[in-house]
Amino acid sequence: MARAVALLALAAAGVGCGSSSSSSVGNAPFDAAAEAGLPFDGGATGDDDSGGHPTPTDGGYSVCDGSAVLSANRFVTRVVSFSPTECTGFGEASMPTVVEGPPVGGGSARGSVDVVSLGSGGSIVVSFEPNAIVDGPGPDFIVFENPFWILNDPNQIYAEPGEVSVSDDGTTWTPFPCMPVVDPNATDGTGVEPPYGKCSGWHVVYSTPENCISPVDPAVAGGDAFDLGDVGVKHARFVRIVDQTHEDCPESGPRPNTNGFDLDAVAIVNAEKP
Repeated sequence: MARAVALLALAAAGVGCGSSSSSSVGNAPFDAAAEAGLPFDGGATGDDDSGGHPTPTDGGYSVCDGSAVLSANRFVTRVVSFSPTECTGFGEASMPTVVEGPPVGGGSARGSVDVVSLGSGGSIVVSFEPNAIVDGPGPDFIVFENPFWILNDPNQIYAEPGEVSVSDDGTTWTPFPCMPVVDPNATDGTGVEPPYGKCSGWHVVYSTPENCISPVDPAVAGGDAFDLGDVGVKHARFVRIVDQTHEDCPESGPRPNTNGFDLDAVAIVNAEKP
């Protein structure tokens, strides 16, 4: 209940309805009422029709109004496994396309709807076949979720963190440390509080195909950047994300379909095949 009240108050205050000063996106905001477990247009049934999703052209994705093209395998090309839990469904109708290609960021004031929800404890494994992530200078890949700043305050982040792991064979996994503080009374209802450490899902996303912000430049793209060297890995063909929220899924009454980590995209910064 605290979650619903808090988020509906945010919706009433206009959170998610404006555009970021750094980015402008044609999508509707990730609806706060839906996050509170109440129906919203399309999302209540899972038929979200994300819209605005980038379309590959000639084996790549156009960015900055076609002035640049990035290879499709710099992003997710295959969903190896998808294990959502309860109170999910948002984005599933558009799988796997919804997580392929570059992010459709919403900036600091809104969360993208071009996502799939994992649910509390849910997971997804993706690959970039025939490409792979290599350990190079600085961050090597970026994971994009859909957090936003509550009341446009950068110190108050609506975040649904997820643990990110990498693997070269799809069997042996190396995780980045992700240990959010578990707080069942968290005012936004996610069940967790910062610090989020090397979790994904807490840095807002600025890059979208509609602007000239590169999705493979960690300095400007937004999202959560990861360096393979931080965990002693040189080469990775797979990325796994496991939701780390503790969001309630009510047994009766209105049930959200947006619980947990919401994956938008994964981009390779240092690629085996640029």
